[in-house]
Amino acid sequence: MQIALTIAGSDSGGGAGIQADLKTFQRFGVFGTSVLTAVTAQNTLGVRAVHPVPAGIVAAQLAALAEDLPPAALKSGMLATAELVREVATGIARYDWANYVLDPVMVASSGDRLLEQDAEQALRELLLPLATVVTPNLEEAAILAGFPVGDPDAMEKAGQRLLETGAAAVLVKGGHLPGNELVDVLVTSGGMRRFQHRRIATTSTHGTGCTLSAAITAGLALGRTLQDAVATALDYVRRAISGAPGLGAGRGPVDHSA
Repeated sequence: MQIALTIAGSDSGGGAGIQADLKTFQRFGVFGTSVLTAVTAQNTLGVRAVHPVPAGIVAAQLAALAEDLPPAALKSGMLATAELVREVATGIARYDWANYVLDPVMVASSGDRLLEQDAEQALRELLLPLATVVTPNLEEAAILAGFPVGDPDAMEKAGQRLLETGAAAVLVKGGHLPGNELVDVLVTSGGMRRFQHRRIATTSTHGTGCTLSAAITAGLALGRTLQDAVATALDYVRRAISGAPGLGAGRGPVDHSA
């Protein structure tokens, strides 16, 4: 059995973060390990509180896994602070871990901020060059690329800009595009691919970004190509949204058993 690692925050609501990642890993048949970066108090209505884990504890978790349970692929999600961004970048480079999926979690779907603003530059400079693929949404792509991203053409340009910054590939997610026709854009050094699909009418979208990046990570751990891992992950997330259990009074979780 292949090992997949998630480096992310905890979601007390169970729909995003470490919880979503481990559920997704289980569904894909890989063994999930985790490095906890933050504890959050949240539900489907929003984030109530965030408590970052001390950098030394994050470093110890990384070292423990490197010693005994090294991952075939890994992802990072919520990193919260510039100090934790630096710690994670140091660990990935030190242990020479490959197949790294960077989900640049900056703002929750509720609008609550999950990455301090002074950490954005550290993420851009230290983690992007290590990434096999980075998976920003439109807002995150705009922050990282430095210009507005609101349509598929701009998504492609943002992807190209992030390739120039050092990422090996970029999947710009189009879930926040207007209208019923959505596009996700995968940009690599070999070209560009657009994944088109119709919007699903639902409010159950909490944790979709975490779930997608975890599914891509699982695919890479299983030895799939990036193109196949992305296509399979997008299909999985659509099925997970379609089968969402309708929990909570806000943005509900998806069905990770899809």
